[in-house]
Parts: sequence; structure tokens; C-alpha cells
Amino acid sequence: NLGHQRQERRKKRVEKHLPIISLVGYTNAGKSTLLNQLTQSTVYAEKKMFATLDPTSRRLRLPYDQEVIINDTVGFIRDLPDTLLTAFRATLEEIADSDLLIHVVDASNPRVLQQIASVDKITSDLHFGDIPQLIVLNKTDLLAASEIETLMRQITLDSGAQCVAISAIKRESLRPMVEMVGEAIGQETSLDAHFATAQ
Repeated sequence: NLGHQRQERRKKRVEKHLPIISLVGYTNAGKSTLLNQLTQSTVYAEKKMFATLDPTSRRLRLPYDQEVIINDTVGFIRDLPDTLLTAFRATLEEIADSDLLIHVVDASNPRVLQQIASVDKITSDLHFGDIPQLIVLNKTDLLAASEIETLMRQITLDSGAQCVAISAIKRESLRPMVEMVGEAIGQETSLDAHFATAQ
């Protein structure tokens, strides 16, 4: 059964002490595109609700043979009905073991602040509120610099979470995010070096 397979996979990862990073976010925020850029894979990236219903795990190999696991998760929607929340809970149980959540946000969406609040509500309903979180503002190529600054200030004031601006379709814009992820999991030099060699 699927749950059992997931537990086995998780046990292997935990035994190997690989840091686990999970991408979370509202549907269509660009999580799969970001995962593809980071790992150069082609996960099913399409504007579809629940395009990623099976959590997709990728290993990101760092220099010095260090690795992290990156999980892509299903896109969230507002006011999840209880029946769906139960289905989500099974799909999202992978998140429980994460060392870091990367909360990917569509910065160009007019309802961006409500979407962040919705995702935060779901993660805390699922009791993942204590996992460190980095908010990644995606699609910033569609915004003016002043709009990005205002948004980042607002988010920091609202949630106190660290945030960084990227555009997942522009690989070079991901460097500051990769550095912050590295600092968060204590492998800054290796993550950065991975990124430098992957250019």
C-alpha cells in the first residue's frame, strides 16, 4: 500500500540524515517550475489544479557528496473542505519530516496576501506550523521593483517570515534563494557551489 511505501522511503531518508525541504504553496504559484529549475528535471508543470497530487521527491546532489531531498506538494486552495483536507493530510504527511518549508507564492496575483494566509492556515491546521519557513515570491518578473519591496515589507510585518524574490523561469534569479536555503539547513557553501557548477 502507498502509505507503507511512503513510510519505507521516509525511513531510508531519515536514516541517511538527508535534509528534507518541501515546497508548499497555493495552486499555480510555480512550485513545479521551481523544482524543475533546481533539479533540471521535468515534473508535470501545467496550470491545473492538483497537477501534482502525488508528492514528487527529487534528490539535489551537492558537492562533497551532500544531498538534500526536495519534495513538491499538491497546490493548496482556499477553504479546503474537510473531506479534501483528509485526502491532503495523507498526501502531505511527507511534509512532517521537513527541515524547511519553501512557501512558493505567485507575487503577481492580486490576492497574494490572502493566498499566503490560506496556505499558512492549512499548514498550521495540519500541525506543520513549527517547521521553519522561507517565503519565496515567484513571478516577480511581472512586477515593478517598488511593488516587490512593498510586498516583502508587508509579508515580513504580517508573519515575521524570511522572504526572497525570484522568477522561477529565470534560473540566475534563484541564487539568493539557494543561499538562504543553504543557511537555513546549514549547508550554505555546498548549495551555493552546486548552483555555480550547474549554471
